[in-house]
Amino acid sequence: MAVVIDEFPFLVRASPSLPSIIQRELGPGGSGRSSRVRLILCGSAMSVMGGLLSGQAPLRGRASLELLVKPFGYRDAAVFWGVEDPRLAVLLHAVVGGTPAYRREFVAYDAPDGLDDFDGWVTRTVLNPQSPLFREARYLLAEETEIRDPGLYHSVLAAVAQGNTTYGGIANYVGRKTPEIAHPLNVLEDCALLAKEPDAFRSGRSTYRIIEPLVTFYQAIMWPDYARLEAGRETEAVWRDQRATFDKCVVGPHFEELCREFALQPEAREFLAEPPGEVRSGVVNDPASKTQIEIDVVVFGPRHADAPRRILSLGEAKWGERMGHGHVARLARARDLLAAKGYDVSDTVLACYSGAGFTEELRADTRSDAVLIGLDRIYAS
Repeated sequence: MAVVIDEFPFLVRASPSLPSIIQRELGPGGSGRSSRVRLILCGSAMSVMGGLLSGQAPLRGRASLELLVKPFGYRDAAVFWGVEDPRLAVLLHAVVGGTPAYRREFVAYDAPDGLDDFDGWVTRTVLNPQSPLFREARYLLAEETEIRDPGLYHSVLAAVAQGNTTYGGIANYVGRKTPEIAHPLNVLEDCALLAKEPDAFRSGRSTYRIIEPLVTFYQAIMWPDYARLEAGRETEAVWRDQRATFDKCVVGPHFEELCREFALQPEAREFLAEPPGEVRSGVVNDPASKTQIEIDVVVFGPRHADAPRRILSLGEAKWGERMGHGHVARLARARDLLAAKGYDVSDTVLACYSGAGFTEELRADTRSDAVLIGLDRIYAS
């Protein structure tokens, strides 16, 4: 027999000694020691659930299974929502991600009826104060017990959502000294709301990314105009005002993340010399022009001792821009600079990922070291 306790973090908040009580009952002499009952603890507050079995926690060593239920991948999410148009699939995933719960009750079983209905769907669901999805992003933050100053944490998330992804950029946006944001950043990482991603080429440099797409959408689109949206009378006007921000701050970075996820799919093996070891983003300094080349999709090969790090692919991702020879030339320049730094680029493929297509000149190019990847290919299975 199984006993399931859902939303366990809320019980722990009300009774902090609960894990110790469970540990005592499961221990020698406890009432549950000889029982055949299985106790299943569930919860969505990652900071609490993640700490139940760590360090000196009472339940450490008592569990036979630790299961993290992840959202659907972008392809499965499109199937789950019944979306066949890959462009609509990207837009939808940039708002709700792959969380299954957002498909039904949260939106009253409403799904976009084609690409032309996406704007209407946004205004009648996530921007509608009568929809449960309207306040969901705020609730995701509120349920984390480690967060003491919600205003500060909202500001940190807003900084990242607005494109301030470095440590210093976040501090400047929030208006705090850099040491003062170290704790909020650590807490948001523990809550699985932020991810710290090391730069592929610059040691000690990292950027931050919001993990939950709905939180990005809320912070970039809803938070600046929350009072107008909550009044429920200017929803369409707010969306018109924020549509450009949505494309730039929400969909653009989200598309880059989808491209990095695609590079790990079996379909990417068609142009990679071997299965990837890891996929990151990074910045390559170009001393000659005193500029920096941003690489959105860096595919490394598996690490081998006493061998140069092998780069399987360098990719640039553009959501709303047709890509041409200039993008390939920039990637080729980055490849040459990395070769000079000692990386193995002998079979590096230059990958152009585009949500808007490619110029006729680039399509006609037959160079063997470049590959063009559009939305149809990203969503092909």
